[in-house]
Amino acid sequence: MARCIFHIDLDAFFVSVEQVLNPKLKGKPVIVGGDPERRGVVASASYEARPFGIHAGMPSSKARRLYPQAIFIQAHFPLYREASAKFMKILGYFSPHIEPLGLDEAYLDVTGCEEPYSSPRQLALAIKERINKELKITASVGIATCKVVAKIASDLCKPDGLLEIAPGEEQAFLNPLPIAKLPGVGEKTEQSLKEMGITTIGELASLPLDMITRRFGATGAVLHSYARGIDNREVEAPGEAKSISQELTFAHDTLDRDFLEATLHSLCQEVCQELRSQNKRAKCVAIKLRYANFKTITRQVTLQEASDVTQVIFATAQQLLGKTLVKKEKPVRLIGIRVSSLVGMEKQLPMFDHMVAKLGHLDQAVDKIRKKYGPTAIKTGDDIFSEGS
Repeated sequence: MARCIFHIDLDAFFVSVEQVLNPKLKGKPVIVGGDPERRGVVASASYEARPFGIHAGMPSSKARRLYPQAIFIQAHFPLYREASAKFMKILGYFSPHIEPLGLDEAYLDVTGCEEPYSSPRQLALAIKERINKELKITASVGIATCKVVAKIASDLCKPDGLLEIAPGEEQAFLNPLPIAKLPGVGEKTEQSLKEMGITTIGELASLPLDMITRRFGATGAVLHSYARGIDNREVEAPGEAKSISQELTFAHDTLDRDFLEATLHSLCQEVCQELRSQNKRAKCVAIKLRYANFKTITRQVTLQEASDVTQVIFATAQQLLGKTLVKKEKPVRLIGIRVSSLVGMEKQLPMFDHMVAKLGHLDQAVDKIRKKYGPTAIKTGDDIFSEGS
């Protein structure tokens, strides 16, 4: 029995969520991302904006130059995570075999789950209908016998599309497509393949395997299999996160220590809130600094006791920052925080450390307020200072 794999991708996800909240934005060129007046980056662009060359990952300032009339909106990630959780819950109704890829897409192995429906296509239509009914946004679905072909199919039928590649038709479907459509082929690999005279997926598939492996090693062997529509990877749930991180690129390079510490405190709050939401504590704390000359350094330390308390994590990161800034190198362009060596909540804090326990209770109270009223409902003095700087 051939496998039946879906790749389901929510269309222009961040923009779509914003359009549900504000229907006046529908049908308009909308760009979600960072401030175009600063060093913001495009996170998502509506299909009305894409013909102007605007895409995710592009600097917001460039997007504004390409299309000044576009509507720019700051990203609201808590809203997107909430919508994503609902999306994954819907998929779980149709099959237990889900592999999320970020917030807005997932693989679904529906082999053997098609019985209530007349065909895989009807099952996919039912999923699309339910997503649209409950989330008020559209999804595109690729159907194939393997993950790589399903992924390419969903990309080609966006937005609000459905494309099924029948068993045995994988090679014919892939052959005429540009080589850049093959997952795993980035700009450098594409250029290298073009230097070899390879411009389509079919041309890559027809090359001898040893020729590809001599040029690209093990990666070449994988791409060669993909080009022939062969992908034996299972649909697997992701493993637990090994680390949690947040970082911020500044609009202007700075060596203002107060501002750097205030920003670091805000990032620590986000990281620790995520730790607590996962019922995890961290044993290792690291900071990341990128200077004006793009030199990037990291400094880390191991805690005596794993923690999810914001003030504990921040105090540790603050010490690392202080030791790093003593050297007074070039102004800082980016600052980040990462916690790792995550453990569960089984081990209790020492009973004599009443202050840490009180700070933990305070964090939990703040989490509840922000969850109910939004991330800006309650702020610390450091937050206010950071915004005003």
